[in-house]
Amino acid sequence: MKYVKSLLGIGLLMCFFFSNAQEEKQFKIHTVAFYNLENLFDTIDDPLKRDEASPIMEMKANRSEVYKQKVKNMARVIANIGSDLARNAPAVIGVCEIENRKVLEDLVNDPLLLGKDYGIIHFDGPDRRSIDVALLYQKALFRPINSSSHELKIYDDLTRRRVYTRDQLLVSGELDGDLIHIIVNHWPSRSGGEARSRSKRVGAAKLNKRIIDSLQSVDPYAKILTMGDLNDDPTNDSVKEVLKAKKEKEDVPLKGIYNPFEKMFTDKGYGTTAYRDAWSLFDQIMLTQPLLEDDYSSYRFWKAGIYNKAYLSNKRGRWEGYPFRSFADGGFTNGFSDHFPVYVYLIKQVQ
Repeated sequence: MKYVKSLLGIGLLMCFFFSNAQEEKQFKIHTVAFYNLENLFDTIDDPLKRDEASPIMEMKANRSEVYKQKVKNMARVIANIGSDLARNAPAVIGVCEIENRKVLEDLVNDPLLLGKDYGIIHFDGPDRRSIDVALLYQKALFRPINSSSHELKIYDDLTRRRVYTRDQLLVSGELDGDLIHIIVNHWPSRSGGEARSRSKRVGAAKLNKRIIDSLQSVDPYAKILTMGDLNDDPTNDSVKEVLKAKKEKEDVPLKGIYNPFEKMFTDKGYGTTAYRDAWSLFDQIMLTQPLLEDDYSSYRFWKAGIYNKAYLSNKRGRWEGYPFRSFADGGFTNGFSDHFPVYVYLIKQVQ
């Protein structure tokens, strides 16, 4: 567990909040993150799923070696997210584009993560390709109390047929003694175009809002983080109109939601994934108002970031600067993902 001190590790933070303080204050800091693992599938064909359409299953040779390297690459990234300040891997990390529990077990047992003793929360979802979401947590830092999977029922606008897509995962638990709630999402893709598929993500946002509302009806001061690959930017209707996420902390009412990634997208042009020379910031973590308060006797939001270190980007060629993805042109690139991870730091004053 990392402790930070004013005028030392994050002196600017402490000077900002406590410019007139005479005594030095110490804070605990934890990273909460999200990462799209880009087709982390095993090499075994599941006859009940369309997993044969995954990039690794479409390879003609060396599947086992590719799978092992893919797991190793994912473990490397997770071990590093937030470590600049927390000096630790994420206390909690949501993931998507995973096939099943087995690939998560292989991931958390990689030598780079084994010492973190990550637990796994995962439900098999209805997605046709067996793409699921999950939550990993360090058992020494986070204690799950309850978890549930929430089905998203949506239909194609033209055919009116049911679209089987990812469930939304809700986990409630104690982060170092503080009760928090985490929702992990992977909203429907933009297949067929943004406009045609928009209603599906609006539907996903409505489900997400119902989950948040249900938690707040029990406790208006519930500390909730909703995260995921939304396949929408912070400015799209699903986020702005349905979730009503705010760009500025000062504008967030008690039961409102703050999106620290909106300003990164609109003011700085940052993104987590790129397509046709345009950046999108599909990967986001949003927080409810009680996580924004200035009372640091319990965990509060400090700041957010995109983990886009140089090794995660293409170094040359047409896709220079884009995320260095794992699979391209029918083969394995020894890359990582077509998405950059995102994270937030939560801090708490040491008594």
